[in-house]
Amino acid sequence: MSKSLTFIQTNASNPKTWVVIGVTVAGIVILAETRKRRIKALREEHFGAFLDRFELLPFPPPPPPAAKQTLSGLTFSISDAFDIKDYITGFGSPQWKKTHEAAEKTAVVVTTLLRNGATCVAKTVMDEMGFGITGENKHYGTPINPLMPCNVPGGCSSGSAVSVAAELVDFALGIDTTGGVRIPASFCGILAFRPSQGTVSSVGVLPNSQSLETAGWFARDPSVLCQVGHALLNLSAVTHKRQRSLIFADDLFELSDVPKQKSVHVVRKAIENLPGYQAPKHMNVGQYVASNVPSLAEFCEKSGKSQDSASTLKALASVMLSIQRHEFKTNHEEWSQTCKSFLGPRFSNDVVTALKSRNENIKSLYRVKTEMRATIQSLLKEDGILVIPTVADPPPKLNTKNKNAMNEFLDRNYALASIASMSGCCQVTIPLGKHGESPISVSFLAYYGGDKFLLDTILDVYASLQDQADIAASLAPMTDSNGIEPSEVMKEKGNAAYKGRQWNKAVSCYTEAIKLNGSNATYFCNRAAAYLELGRFQQAEEDCTEAILIDKKNVKAYLRRGTARESLIRYKESAADFKHALVLEPQNKTAKIAEKRLRKLMS
Repeated sequence: MSKSLTFIQTNASNPKTWVVIGVTVAGIVILAETRKRRIKALREEHFGAFLDRFELLPFPPPPPPAAKQTLSGLTFSISDAFDIKDYITGFGSPQWKKTHEAAEKTAVVVTTLLRNGATCVAKTVMDEMGFGITGENKHYGTPINPLMPCNVPGGCSSGSAVSVAAELVDFALGIDTTGGVRIPASFCGILAFRPSQGTVSSVGVLPNSQSLETAGWFARDPSVLCQVGHALLNLSAVTHKRQRSLIFADDLFELSDVPKQKSVHVVRKAIENLPGYQAPKHMNVGQYVASNVPSLAEFCEKSGKSQDSASTLKALASVMLSIQRHEFKTNHEEWSQTCKSFLGPRFSNDVVTALKSRNENIKSLYRVKTEMRATIQSLLKEDGILVIPTVADPPPKLNTKNKNAMNEFLDRNYALASIASMSGCCQVTIPLGKHGESPISVSFLAYYGGDKFLLDTILDVYASLQDQADIAASLAPMTDSNGIEPSEVMKEKGNAAYKGRQWNKAVSCYTEAIKLNGSNATYFCNRAAAYLELGRFQQAEEDCTEAILIDKKNVKAYLRRGTARESLIRYKESAADFKHALVLEPQNKTAKIAEKRLRKLMS
């Protein structure tokens, strides 16, 4: 029996004993409450973003005539995965911190930023072990999203994103494996850059999954985002004029609840009058990946689903997560086996899943990754920019308990994140205001190694994007009193003008519909019909081609393009179009008659 309990039993009848006990308990309660309030005040002071506060001063500037330090006067924070000399790198976990020694050297990326004149002021909270995309941390508390305090900030680099969004620092470093920089940037309404995989040094950075992850960075100002990129990637300051071709991933925008008026339309309008931007294209990325990444088919088949766009992207995300688990197990199996019980429940599940992973099909996983890089390189070449929504959903509420809803959230957002993670290409996250209370963002992806091209693009287009986002925010929701989208209203006006044989008016109405929603094949196809009536056969052909790119089964587009090409005396191509229409619709009379007519003309 303890001495304290013996003392209480012996003196239980003495009133003074109970006074002493009462005072002691009250003292403990007061101390606990004081500590709670102090922690709350500290969290409110820096939004719960910081773990360790310090000041790493920049290197002394070089003497003239050397160039000025490009990041002079800027402050930054870093996620808890980057080494700082004499500090323990905690990896978002108190247990990891307890079982490891202080770092002997500072991470190369941090040293590079100090050498370029920046000052490092803090380490930030992150998801445990770099798993997860919500930003929640059971041990240190979840950093407060400045835009939506009751919702998650996104992860894994939650504290770094919050420190920038809350204007505590000018920029911040984070880790991006499966969206760890891109997703929190979107949820917190700031810029972020995920560079081409392997182009930024990983020396002094704790690995979660080295073949997927890279250090990335956050900023509020596009010029700061680019300056940091130039420093870390050692880029030339010379800007070369290049054509840019934007490609909208229509199937991916279908995953998002944000109206296209506030995303696709904003981007289209932003580049409309900028020099050097070609007319944007539209495509189905899921179908493109399915057609060009043959090794992915076996993972679609295992899930028991046909290889449509949605199942293709889900399979790609599944391969990404399998690689992550395999590499995490390889890196940290021994520590994880002994310490997994100390982790938060959600991340403990991630670690347990990683430890249970088997390596039977590991070659197949990496084959998908290799093919994916080649596929995106082939699509984008040196002037292409793929435009996608950064996230599919608004930030979930803190401590969401609904497992089904959370699993669906993870599925959709991992699908979007997997494109850059699995191809290794560079991606920039761009805020575009709000939809309701939730932040909006889109992402631009460029080819592997096209980091400077992408950074230059952001500097070029950012101001125009923000102007158009402001205009979109000021407009009334784009539906009429019956809930019909304005693009559909303009299409109906075009149809009425077409029936009234007002061909030019029809063209104008369809053009407005396309400006409002450039991912609808019908609008292009209908405008082509009006162009045919006006004898503008080349424009009709171009519109039909655009419609076919959006919808490969659009029979009318093949028929009208065949008509346009016949009028341009390109009989062979015309015949091919009518033949394709018959494949899609074997009983189509127009196509049958045209094919016979062209066969006679060509003979």
